[in-house]
Amino acid sequence: MKNDKNFEVIIIGGSYAGLSAAMALGRSLRRVLIIDSGLPCNRQTPHSHNFITHDGEKPVVIAEKAKEQVLNYPTVRFHNGLAVSGVKTHDGFEISTENGELFSAKKLIFATGIEDIMPGIQGFSECWGISVIHCPYCHGYEFKSKKTAIMANGERALHLASLVHNLSNDLTILTIGEANFSGEQAAKLDKHGITVIEEPISEIQHQDGWLKKVIFDNKKEMGFEALYAALPFKQHSSIPVALGCELTDHGHIVIDAFQKTTVAGVFACGDNASMMRAVSNAVATGNLAGAMANKELVEESF
Repeated sequence: MKNDKNFEVIIIGGSYAGLSAAMALGRSLRRVLIIDSGLPCNRQTPHSHNFITHDGEKPVVIAEKAKEQVLNYPTVRFHNGLAVSGVKTHDGFEISTENGELFSAKKLIFATGIEDIMPGIQGFSECWGISVIHCPYCHGYEFKSKKTAIMANGERALHLASLVHNLSNDLTILTIGEANFSGEQAAKLDKHGITVIEEPISEIQHQDGWLKKVIFDNKKEMGFEALYAALPFKQHSSIPVALGCELTDHGHIVIDAFQKTTVAGVFACGDNASMMRAVSNAVATGNLAGAMANKELVEESF
């Protein structure tokens, strides 16, 4: 493929969603550039689950195989770099990278994911994705029947507890401060024997990311093998909002049923636009985003 700076579609983010979008476009002979900084949010996760045909595989292996297959399509190019800004032009968009490179395209697909905001708890980030986890569907089976904690409060804690209770009946909720359960919610937790601890956490003791103990501010400690955490997050890339893409109340990019954002010609897929954080969902939404971007290009030229 000609090594120029102009493409039909630029995909920002080259993990599962972005590569899936690129495959759909490459198979339609679209000139595609994938820009990726090489820092997927699940880079510490040892195994990917709940993705049929890849259950138990290392995430990096899935991504590397996907990239190899996608780059077999001659109209797809991969650029290692960080996209830092974007502007609307008269016939599409321009994207600038951290190194000052400028690329243009008619359509944009954001597969940029989200950035989890880690709490200031010693040892937490080292365990994230290994034994401090976010999703019962992605990780729960591997910790079934284990002594498990849930770090959340209110409705979110109750929701997680209802899912995890099906996997382990040895549950404790850590609210890190005053619990804000309603009387009905508290009664439901009590009915299922779920203890609530309000003491803040100072440290998570672990061995190579595998949780051993939770140490509280009052110096008391409890042993756990898994901890589910409902973390706040922000968009990994600021470019969608800078271009005018709207966000939901939760902070995801607003999309329609076809992965279109509120800005014409801009699509989003994967974790940045969905509460369902899973490799399988990223692949599915990426495929749809690629197909819909191609559909718009077809309609504009045919």
